[in-house]
Amino acid sequence: MFVKTLKCVKCGISHKPAKGLYLCRRCGGKLDIIYDYDKISEKVNKKELEKRERGMWKYKEFLPIENIKNIVTLGEGGTPLIKAKNLSEKIGVKHIFLKDETRNPTGSFKDRPMSVGVSKAVEFGADSVVAASSGNAAIALAAYSARAKINCYAFVPTDVSTAKIAQLSIYGAKVIKSIAKGKEDPCYQLMKIGRDRYGWHPVPSCGAFNPYQPEGSKTIAYEICEQLGFQVPDWVFIPMGAGTLLSGNAKGYFEFKDLDFIDTLPRLAGIQAEGCAPIVKGFKEDIDPYDIPIWENPHTVAGGLIDPYPWDVDTAIPAIKKTKGVAEEVTDDDILFAEKLLGKTEGIFAEPSGAAGVAGLKKLVETGVIDRGDTAVIEITGAGLKDQKVAIELAQKPLEIQPDIEQLERVIGDTENLSRVQ
Repeated sequence: MFVKTLKCVKCGISHKPAKGLYLCRRCGGKLDIIYDYDKISEKVNKKELEKRERGMWKYKEFLPIENIKNIVTLGEGGTPLIKAKNLSEKIGVKHIFLKDETRNPTGSFKDRPMSVGVSKAVEFGADSVVAASSGNAAIALAAYSARAKINCYAFVPTDVSTAKIAQLSIYGAKVIKSIAKGKEDPCYQLMKIGRDRYGWHPVPSCGAFNPYQPEGSKTIAYEICEQLGFQVPDWVFIPMGAGTLLSGNAKGYFEFKDLDFIDTLPRLAGIQAEGCAPIVKGFKEDIDPYDIPIWENPHTVAGGLIDPYPWDVDTAIPAIKKTKGVAEEVTDDDILFAEKLLGKTEGIFAEPSGAAGVAGLKKLVETGVIDRGDTAVIEITGAGLKDQKVAIELAQKPLEIQPDIEQLERVIGDTENLSRVQ
């Protein structure tokens, strides 16, 4: 076991790891897992990692599972890093790479944290787990719970897509839509009730109620470093809802830097939707992370980024600042254009949330924040089939013709009816 302590992000006190310890006993703050890096360095080096089989659990020493027999996996991680030459030409940046997280078992990066979260639930002897999620995290939790043969309860927003509801149901989860009562997030309220009343193991998509599953997101950073020959790009673009994914990425880069696996840190660009951007507001207005207000009336086509309660802002903003990065918002039109652009140039079908990083890079290039000679990695976080309603609305209605050469030539020559990226 390589975990040393659980340290409170808010008050700084350290706790000895214990079953059922999810929050600081002193102040109720979020806990960060601190590892014995000297012990890790005795067992792991760059050459050792390169020899191991592809997948998230090749980095097992950096993950908080005591016994590898408790690991619950569906083959997550090891996703490709694709050099996006066509997209580079369109956006005007010399080198763009796409970290394609749509290749994970349930179609999103959430498989990484949920593999860790369910593995820890198994290690703690849990018979039921519960999630509060906009969809993808709950879907991943349901899949891994099915694999582990434990019960799964999923509290989701009332406007979650039907495709995500269907996927949850197929995995056997008990899906419950959560209606708001007051200003608090109803999904998290119900998750806490389930935890306190029934002893369900909480595995939300953020780190504010359980420190374990967010550790899985670190492995994206590890893989990017390794796939680039233990070099880092100038920038990494990461979609943000609650800030959990960016926080996890940052921790991965910090750990590899401290172990001398990499020499420098990439600059992190956290991208939020304009209709729900509390972290961007906090960053740009230099608001203390604990004073950032709840985002009123959130709305965006990118459902996976609707997090009016920025649960992990206390680690996300410091990470952006430490890497000399930025936080930026993009419009729904920007996101939808990016979704189509990504599909037409690189053959990757992302959901709106998954394409937000592309929109962010395009905007920051146009505003002069990103140098056109820089190297950028964009994390494509979720597959397009997860939000089919948006894709159907974006898609152009097919033309209908008879098997007639004149009709065919008329259609081919009608550029207004042919969908092209300008």
